[in-house]
Amino acid sequence: MGEKIQLKITPVKVSKDGTKTVESAKAFIAMLNPSEFSHTRAIRYDTKAAQGEVGAETKFSAFDPDTVEFSLLLDSTGAVPLPESQRLDVEKHIAKLNAVVYAYNGTDHEPNHVQLLWGTLILYGRLSSISIQYTLFKPSGDPLRAKVTLKFIGFMSNKEAEAKAKRSSADLSHLVEVRAGDTLPLLCNRIYGDPAYYAQVARFNGLHDVHRLAAGSRLHFPPLV
Repeated sequence: MGEKIQLKITPVKVSKDGTKTVESAKAFIAMLNPSEFSHTRAIRYDTKAAQGEVGAETKFSAFDPDTVEFSLLLDSTGAVPLPESQRLDVEKHIAKLNAVVYAYNGTDHEPNHVQLLWGTLILYGRLSSISIQYTLFKPSGDPLRAKVTLKFIGFMSNKEAEAKAKRSSADLSHLVEVRAGDTLPLLCNRIYGDPAYYAQVARFNGLHDVHRLAAGSRLHFPPLV
């Protein structure tokens, strides 16, 4: 049994050239992980027939952005054992979540881009919709429990979209299972063609010892942007 990892939603700064900077200090950490999530990918085709044609040839047009949808349970009854820093009222949890995914960013003049990180899921995108269902209340009417359903639409820079179309593996996310004898520089060389990225990958995965990789563990290798 590995260490329990909580789903994280983190604001991301995106520069004009598509470079992403994850603002880790502002991350929202789920109180309880989702019991399930849906991840949808779609391809768009052009099926318009030219004048005089009987049928239309299906021609590739574009990759549509990925969409991810899941629900989070927020509970302030005390039934869920939490660190002191996460013992907040339901409304305060929702306010913290809104600050990351929904609030208007006055600097960028739009809501935040975010990174979703949990298990095999790495998605850069933005909130498409949020729905809150309150299910338990104090006698005063203050909520004690809520179910928050979130839907995100993926974001790709032009560079990443081109890489996806060309299957340029160094520019796409990878999840790799470590085998006996693997080292981080060796894996970086295999994926990126350059072992020098091992320090960045170690930071991304929260590794404290880059020389000891446990066989069977899984590591995320993020896009080179």
